[in-house]
Amino acid sequence: MADDSKGEQQLSEDEKLAAEWEAAMEESGDDADSGEDEWAAAMAEAGETGKDEDVQAAPMEEFDHVSQSSQGNGPAPDMDVILDIPVTISMEVGNTQIPIRNLLQLNQGSVIELDRLAGEPLDVLVNGTLIAHGEVVMVNEKFGIRLTDVISPGERIKRLQK
Repeated sequence: MADDSKGEQQLSEDEKLAAEWEAAMEESGDDADSGEDEWAAAMAEAGETGKDEDVQAAPMEEFDHVSQSSQGNGPAPDMDVILDIPVTISMEVGNTQIPIRNLLQLNQGSVIELDRLAGEPLDVLVNGTLIAHGEVVMVNEKFGIRLTDVISPGERIKRLQK
């Protein structure tokens, strides 16, 4: 019988909880209806103000001009727009993969073997994309690179699609 009284007590607690949830849902339901009414009124008001005589259509001539030039019917695009955009040029001597255990053991004087042979040309990368190969030179006590092979634009596009 102790189990029966315990079950009845649990049932009454569940009923109380269900009643509380039902009351809360009813309260929120009333608020939701009034909120929907407020939104409907705001949307109707916005629709009325959208019909003001002050509103004018935006001119579309610029868009028509751009679409014609992109089809080859108009003048060539103005390249001056992009000529001042900065890009990052980097030279890659080589690379390798090592486990983190070996990476943590590196200290001053450690040597890391790369996947490139001595005397082999360096990769010239622009924003991470290979554009040329070259060799290191010294110019006024600064390093530079002499380009020995420039990748054609068609080949660059093929490499990007891979």
